[in-house]
Amino acid sequence: MADTDKLAAYRGKRSAARTPEPVPQPGPLPTGGDDTFVIQEHHARRLHWDFRLERGGVLVSWALPKGLPTDPRRNHLAVPTEDHPLEYASFEGEIAAGEYGGGRVSIWDRGGYECEKWSDREVMVVLHGTRAQGRYVLFRTEDDSWLIHRMAPKASTASRIAASPHATAPTRTPTPTADLVRPMLATPGPLPPAARDAEYGYELKWDGVRAVVYVEHGRVQVLGRRDRDATNAYPELGGLGAVLAGTSVVLDGEIVAFDRTTGRVSFAALQRRMHVQDPVRVRRLVEQVPVTYLAFDLLHLDGRSTARVPYRQRRELLEQLDLRGPRWDTPPYFEGGGADVLAASAQHGLEGVVAKRLDSVYQPGRRSRSWIKTKNIATQDVVIGGWKPGKGRRADTVGSLLLGVPGDGGLEYVGHVGTGFTDAVLDDLHRRLTGLERRGSPFAERLEPQVAKDARWADPELVGEVAFAEWTPDGRMRHPTWRGLRRDLGADEVVRET
Repeated sequence: MADTDKLAAYRGKRSAARTPEPVPQPGPLPTGGDDTFVIQEHHARRLHWDFRLERGGVLVSWALPKGLPTDPRRNHLAVPTEDHPLEYASFEGEIAAGEYGGGRVSIWDRGGYECEKWSDREVMVVLHGTRAQGRYVLFRTEDDSWLIHRMAPKASTASRIAASPHATAPTRTPTPTADLVRPMLATPGPLPPAARDAEYGYELKWDGVRAVVYVEHGRVQVLGRRDRDATNAYPELGGLGAVLAGTSVVLDGEIVAFDRTTGRVSFAALQRRMHVQDPVRVRRLVEQVPVTYLAFDLLHLDGRSTARVPYRQRRELLEQLDLRGPRWDTPPYFEGGGADVLAASAQHGLEGVVAKRLDSVYQPGRRSRSWIKTKNIATQDVVIGGWKPGKGRRADTVGSLLLGVPGDGGLEYVGHVGTGFTDAVLDDLHRRLTGLERRGSPFAERLEPQVAKDARWADPELVGEVAFAEWTPDGRMRHPTWRGLRRDLGADEVVRET
């Protein structure tokens, strides 16, 4: 009866009529090779990973709140739980809310293992899984807690680890070029018609810079729209590695900064961070202008692409990650009620909303009608094609910028902007544009004499953003105001907003 009693605690916490988990009847235990392990990702009240080793006809189990450690210098807590039946090694499913361990269970990895030591106080094994490979030791501390330690690989196992498709050297970034995910883009337009309102989820449109964040083996990499590595520019986001320890993800979201006086999202504040790479200046600015990452989509989860998963389900998976912290958050979305969400965004001084079809898949790098962005104020990304020298106080610097938007025939002139600048911004623009100066106009059409007079031309490489009142009948922006440079955009990515 001793063997049968090994599962008494397991059966006592479960009813076969209420849970999809295997609940074997009392009786002799099956025999196996004591060489199978499984790690199950368990989205219960708190996300954790269940680490199970086949031993004596059962799965001896520990709950790992932070997953397997990847760094030999850091141990992770391992909480012993009741032995599980061998059938549990293949279990995946949803345990009903209110039941013991309620939540989704999925297999994170499974495979074979070699046992090097097994005692009441220490268990040492070598794992041979797809994702989990190498030597680990579980040990009991003096206060009867258990920890799990990743041991430095022996020479004999190093080749196996290096050969793993999931292995990552300590200095390597977690995103090989082949795995880069370009952000999906929204199409400008009005809110969906009321008759189709319920088909959409509505997100607030944040006034920041788009960023795809890759987290793997506790390491974080931040890439902008043009695959520009911005990891060192935003060191605050490195904490996501510890929060997501044991989970590999690719997130889509927006980096924003807040005005310290109003508490509102401020693109002007973010401008102070967007173009800084020098480590000393970055450290100083982190204290002055901290940024926050707002995650609104999940593109990969533990090595599996979620791009073909409908938007509503991607948001559910994202919510289960519980990404809420000092420098990151998961803003809500609202199913239906687009007009109310747009009104609320205006009340809080936000840019607008993005309507996303609830059944839409993620289309990397494409501008899709499945996502519609509706703005409270008109803004436009523009390419700088030249400038007019300043006068008076602005002598020897920029007076106004000549702006264009790429069209079928080349760079189309859309107007000039001379307001919204600080002295420091003007000096920076003058320095950049002087380095791009050219002899002839880059615009496709011949400009009016009053515009071309005294103009100095520049290669159309710098991209900025302006706010404006409306488009005029001849395609010019009325009353534009400068908002800032957009180093995250290339000139070929600029499109005319409607």
